[in-house]
Amino acid sequence: MVKDILSVENVTNKLGTHFIGQSIVVYPQLASTMEIAKIAAMNKVIEGTVIIAEEQTSGRGRLERGWISPKGCVTLSIILYPDIKHLSSLVMVASLAMLHTIRRVTGIKASIKWPNDVLIKGKKVCGILIESAINNKNVSYAVIGIGINVNLNTRDYAEIAPIATSLSDEKREYVSRLDIIRNLLVETEKLYLLSRNSDAVHKEWLDNMDTIGKKVCAKSGENIYEGTVKSVSKDGSLILLLPDGKLVNFSAGDVTLVK
Repeated sequence: MVKDILSVENVTNKLGTHFIGQSIVVYPQLASTMEIAKIAAMNKVIEGTVIIAEEQTSGRGRLERGWISPKGCVTLSIILYPDIKHLSSLVMVASLAMLHTIRRVTGIKASIKWPNDVLIKGKKVCGILIESAINNKNVSYAVIGIGINVNLNTRDYAEIAPIATSLSDEKREYVSRLDIIRNLLVETEKLYLLSRNSDAVHKEWLDNMDTIGKKVCAKSGENIYEGTVKSVSKDGSLILLLPDGKLVNFSAGDVTLVK
């Protein structure tokens, strides 16, 4: 049951941000907030514009995987125009903003699975997707897409039940989507500004990385590596320690734990 109304007025009223969320569009249903946000970004809407959907019918995550986002979840995209040197920090900003938000609203401690998943007790509660356009080494735009399982009974979806959870599943009660969105926009702006002038965001991201010290299989195209995650660099690359002692930087692809 949806108990809170995600209207523009409800989200923006006394929000407390300077630019993120000061312009918001809320749709009852969209195929994808990312697609609408990218069109808006190409038309140069103001930075910090947020596209929200009550329900998303064709959501997707990294590697073109589907993302289930029925009513009761939170699905939104944030439009930014960062300098190219700050582009790699956006996934750190978004995932940390989500960690802060979950703890503040629910009291639950979450962690990060490289590069873009937020976990609770090893199960996925949030996915993050960063898409951007670069022209002559300048960022034309960047869009942060965030999907959060807020009030979702994961047992109703057999395809994700073994690997996913929701805030309501963990709290065993309804969680305000409005509180999640408002806190998330405030935290995103704060961390986005901090990331421009400090290494603090990278350090905190590293401290909350669930993947550090674990044995993983990392796949990128035809390249497959198995090793132990040593660290994560400032550009977001995973640093793998291979069995032969060599270190490999893994910048993109899919990572699974080796049991």
